[in-house]
Parts: sequence; structure tokens; C-alpha cells
Amino acid sequence: MQLPDVLAAFDEQMRRRPVAGVGERAEVGERLTRLVGTQSAWTTVVWSDLSEADADRVIAAEVARSEGPLEWKLYSHDRPADLPDRLRAAGLRPEPAETVMVADLADLQLPVPTPGGVRLTTVEDDAGVEAMTDVHRGAFGTVHAGSGTAVRAALQLHPRPIEAVVAWAGDVPVSAGRVEFHEGTGFASLWGGGTLPAWRGRGVFRALVGHRAVLARDRGFRWLQVDALPASRPILQRMGFHPVAETTPWVREPRSR
Repeated sequence: MQLPDVLAAFDEQMRRRPVAGVGERAEVGERLTRLVGTQSAWTTVVWSDLSEADADRVIAAEVARSEGPLEWKLYSHDRPADLPDRLRAAGLRPEPAETVMVADLADLQLPVPTPGGVRLTTVEDDAGVEAMTDVHRGAFGTVHAGSGTAVRAALQLHPRPIEAVVAWAGDVPVSAGRVEFHEGTGFASLWGGGTLPAWRGRGVFRALVGHRAVLARDRGFRWLQVDALPASRPILQRMGFHPVAETTPWVREPRSR
């Protein structure tokens, strides 16, 4: 892959002019693009084009307009260079950094073998959604409030904009994640991939990535993107994913009413 070209496509298709997912809308402005949750419950700034002259003003306006949780997805190539300091001064705080990784689906070795005693299933009903959230609670200690709602809503649509996948050991869900299909772009993206501690190191996560990659390939997407935490980055690199940038979520909790 020509990584600079892939990063430019990612910035334009996934950040500058994103396709709104289930339960959200995209608001594209001159200086920034935001995704806003249903009834403005949350806001995520996904792209910005700021200068030293206007950055503080734009950040202050964004903080003032958002009463719910605010997240500013800062990427390592965003400008101005001191944007992290400006976000901190505005009251936002950084969460752990992640690596933006992209694979050309044609280059991946698919399908990926599933470990013995494990089966992978696509979520088809509320029971499957509950299994997914149970895994996330056990793997991460918390569950993103909107993930279950978005997967449930996607079950009613055709084609589905989201597919959730659960790995089972017998009747026990041990790993889960979802893949989102960004129609009109070349990208599908992976989210929420987590495995229970007792099942890590057995190839379950790798199989979960491979299963979702097949779903994206079969839907005709060219690239598969993921924001990887340090624990998953080496696994993804061995599978054929390439790092193209770093991203740090800067967050501000909602104002008390």
C-alpha cells in the first residue's frame, strides 16, 4: 500500500466527510466535522483544519455548544502542533492513545482459522447483543452506552450497516466485536474487539478480526481500518495491517444541569 495515499483517503472519506452511522448525524463545517448522537446526547469532533490564529476560538465554540459528553479525536498529523495544549486549556483531558491501522483486504490471508472448541457467530437477535455486551464488560470493565443500541437498530436494516460477531466456547461468550460498513467509501472499520482475560493468547482475537474482515471483503470494501490499543497492535501487524497515524481521544464530561 502507498500509506500516504491511504491516509489521505482516510482523512477525506472517514473524517472530513464521514458517513453517519446508526443513531448519529454528521455535521460538516468549514473548520471542523462532528458526529452528533441522537437528540444531541453526545458529540465527537472527527476532523479539524485549524490554525494558530483560530484554534482557540473554534475549540471554545465547540465546548460551549456541547452540553453532553464531548470527544475530540486528535490525530498525530493535525495542526496546529500545539493543539493538545489548547484542548487541555479548554478543559478536555486525554485518554490512552491508539494507533490507526489499515489493511488492504486483498492482501490479508483469509479466512483465519478458528481455535479448537471455539465457534464464531454473527449477532442476529437481542440475546446476541447481550452476549456481546457481557463480553465487553468482562474484557474492558465497562460498556459503551451506544454500542448495544446501534447493533440492535442495525438488525432491522438491510443491508446492515453494522455486523456484530461473538466467539463462543461452548455456551460461554469469550470474545466479541463489530464491523461497520461505511457505504460510499472504500473503508470498513473494526470496533470493540475484546476477549475475556482467560481466553487471551489462544488465537481467538485473531480469528475474530479475520471473520469480520471476510464480511467486509464480501461487501466489496477495499480497506479495513481499526484504532488499535498497544495489546492488539502486534497481532494486527502480523496479520497485514499497517500503522498510518496515532489518535488520542480528548474528552470532556457533560456539564451538570
